[in-house]
Amino acid sequence: MAAQWIRKAITPKIGNVRLYSGGLKKCTLIPGDGIGPEISAAVQKIFDAAKVPIEWESVDVTPVKGPDGKFGIPPAAIDSVNKNKIGLKGPLMTPIGKGHRSLNLALRKEFNLYANVRPCRSLEGYKTLYDNVDVVTIRENTEGEYSANIMRMSDGLFLRCCREAAKKFPSVKFEERYLDTVCLNMVQDPSQYDVLVMPNLYGDILSDMCAGLVGGLGLTPSGNIGLNGALFESVHGTAPDIAGQDKANPTALLLSAVMMLKYMGLNDHARIIEHSAYETIKEAKFLTGDLGGKAKCSEYTNEICKKVIAQSK
Repeated sequence: MAAQWIRKAITPKIGNVRLYSGGLKKCTLIPGDGIGPEISAAVQKIFDAAKVPIEWESVDVTPVKGPDGKFGIPPAAIDSVNKNKIGLKGPLMTPIGKGHRSLNLALRKEFNLYANVRPCRSLEGYKTLYDNVDVVTIRENTEGEYSANIMRMSDGLFLRCCREAAKKFPSVKFEERYLDTVCLNMVQDPSQYDVLVMPNLYGDILSDMCAGLVGGLGLTPSGNIGLNGALFESVHGTAPDIAGQDKANPTALLLSAVMMLKYMGLNDHARIIEHSAYETIKEAKFLTGDLGGKAKCSEYTNEICKKVIAQSK
């Protein structure tokens, strides 16, 4: 129940989303590195099959060197996200060397995307140790370990803010728990939690652990949300060892795109795509290698497209 409530709560007024003629909504697309372009293309193909009213604006976020000698996000990419207020991002690789910082962090900081929302849900037909997981983790995304004060006062402040917020929603049961206790309880019975809200470091630990309960980061969507926009992303790596080989699993990015559609109020399109993806996984005829199958990324994508078209008739 609480998970359903929080999914509704993060859906904003979408008046700021950039509109074009014909009712098309403009969305920034950051394909990413490694397998990023392949899985981004898969999502675009599925969206086309579902006739989602979106026009993609693809941008490159390869770091550029600024006057101060530091590398940062290209101005064109910043302008695109600022204009569109909504975006989808594939995995990014941070270059190694002096002057570089995480591009993922840079994007969150640049647009003040302070909340990372990650639903973790057991998928019917895909066998893991648990079949009863349905939890949303909400992680503070820009401060904590990303700020100068580290954890000196942040835990106490975070807890006080949570208590104050809980008073405004008396219908939602609020409990306080230590991180070690939650980790223990999650691996014993993950069904006892609906929503987990936590500071940065704890969220980094728990969100990945929850992803492991349902099959890994390749099946886990994610959204970074702020007051003025949102950027949805796959949180797995760039997998350069399989890049360009048609072996990538696009599920995490696709489900992140479904989150984006729900955020934008395009719920019918989101429902059709999500159901088609879940049915494809459940049938297990066209699964990629990481899911235990032998299908190519393109074959998996085509099967989802067939189901989308069938539902749309």
